[in-house]
Amino acid sequence: MADVTLMTARRPLLPLLLLRMRNRSPGLGESLLGGAVAAGLGLGSLAVLVLGLWISSPYPDSGPGGALHIAAALWLLAHGVELARTDTLSGAPQPMGVTPLLLLALPVWLLYRAAREATDVSAEPDGPPPVPAGTAWTGVVLGYLMVGGAAALYCSGSELRPEWGWVTVCLPLVAASAAAAGVWSAYGCPSDPVLSLLLVLPEPVRRLLSGADARVRLGTAVRAAGAGTTVLFGGGALLLGASLVLHGEAARASFVQLTEGWTGRFAVLLLGAALIPNGAVWSASYALGPGFVLGAGHLVYPFASDPAPLLPPFPLLAAVPDAGAGTPLNWAAGLVPVAAGVTVAWFVARAAVARGGQAEGEGAEPGQPSMRWSAGRTAGVLVLAGLVCAVVFALLAGLSGGPLGVAALAGFGPVWWQSGGAAGLWIVVTGLPVVLVVRAWRMRSRGARGAIPGQGTESAREAAKEAEGETAKDAGQESAKDTRGTSGKAAKGASRKAAKDQAHPEPAVTATEPDEAELYDFLPADDPFASPWPDDLGAGRCAPADRPPLPEPSRPTDPTDGTHPTDTPHPPAEPPVPPDASDSPGTDTV
Repeated sequence: MADVTLMTARRPLLPLLLLRMRNRSPGLGESLLGGAVAAGLGLGSLAVLVLGLWISSPYPDSGPGGALHIAAALWLLAHGVELARTDTLSGAPQPMGVTPLLLLALPVWLLYRAAREATDVSAEPDGPPPVPAGTAWTGVVLGYLMVGGAAALYCSGSELRPEWGWVTVCLPLVAASAAAAGVWSAYGCPSDPVLSLLLVLPEPVRRLLSGADARVRLGTAVRAAGAGTTVLFGGGALLLGASLVLHGEAARASFVQLTEGWTGRFAVLLLGAALIPNGAVWSASYALGPGFVLGAGHLVYPFASDPAPLLPPFPLLAAVPDAGAGTPLNWAAGLVPVAAGVTVAWFVARAAVARGGQAEGEGAEPGQPSMRWSAGRTAGVLVLAGLVCAVVFALLAGLSGGPLGVAALAGFGPVWWQSGGAAGLWIVVTGLPVVLVVRAWRMRSRGARGAIPGQGTESAREAAKEAEGETAKDAGQESAKDTRGTSGKAAKGASRKAAKDQAHPEPAVTATEPDEAELYDFLPADDPFASPWPDDLGAGRCAPADRPPLPEPSRPTDPTDGTHPTDTPHPPAEPPVPPDASDSPGTDTV
């Protein structure tokens, strides 16, 4: 019987497992599932595209397994993973590391959406609490990496196999950064995590963000850098399109030369579309000055063009400028970074001096601007925007290039540190004079009309202190004057009363000086929401008609003038202070 008691008193194993699952970190399972689904959607999209091309191809080289291997390899390539191509004429593996930036946008967007949904932030104020940021981020990243590792293992034995060193670096980096952006956006883009990351920056850069308005200046610099990068990217795309039009015949010939069937041409067209963002970044680097590399030791930049002699036929490579020295048409590409610098300067100047309703909200007079930053601080914000733009463009330049083989094909695309440094230098050099001129132009009405500077500046604080000091000084003088006058008037008031009444009889009350009794006419209006219930609250809010009439106030008079008040039976006990008689010479005024 004792054995039966021990067996029945022992807790079963299944409830223990359920209890552990219930006490786990909330949202971790959903986050893991979300990350796995995001990776599966990216893989599935490329698999459908590749299988469709394989089915429509009249002479496929392999079966459906080979098509799925290619889809998995392209998915890894979209994350920046370098691949090795084994089906070469020499038999030696050849690297392929040019990442199509349009393919990179797909996994980044899927990870961003998965991380936002994993936080489960409710729009209702009384909704359930969101999933902790660390839990959501960890779950999405782990779920994504599990599927990514399986895909890398699947295609490791195919003709396009990934390099495991790149897999261990690029895949976690893309997953972690995109998921962090999604979680940060779901929580309302707080600035504290961003400011905490700035501790790793050098001291001169951190000095640009010192002050109480560091968040505002950092936000302005990021927005201005985003606008400048967009102008650079858009200008590069415009240059690429213009070059394709000028080299249209060569581009069409290379397109026809690559393949003969419509399925192959459609595949080449899709590959060219995926590489258009890369071409835009290459063209922007060309406009900045460093240019890009077309083969080891062959540089293309505005002053000279030296492409490799044996380039593979491809429509985008046909748009490369002709070999030789640059012409004024090539030098005109320098207008793109100038436009980017002007754009960044305009954004910074708009934030430095507020106008319109925004300025009035900061304490400025109507129609006057509000100066937030001095000229030096405005220039510092522009320099910070140039640094951010340099970092972003260097990242884009590094992702847009890579090797396509060995020897002459070992280097393609811009050199990331040269392109990023040139972008920051162009922004600072062209933007500094523009931002100072635009700032002065936006402050022109303040200088012309003499408006008070806006809040947040040293001059405004000094003006406010001076105004407060003058007000306190005037108040102290008036108080001292009243005190001295009151002491003298109290002694002379009784002796001068009779003479003053005989010389200056009391004037009649005019319409501009209402009688004291008329002041009682300003009574509260009827309550439109009077309570009909006889409770304490309703009893306290009776209508004005229910109140008893107020007695008529009496005006005190002097008993020596022979007249007596009609509404009071007795004169006042002591004479009041005489009214002001400023027109009588030799008398003090109250």
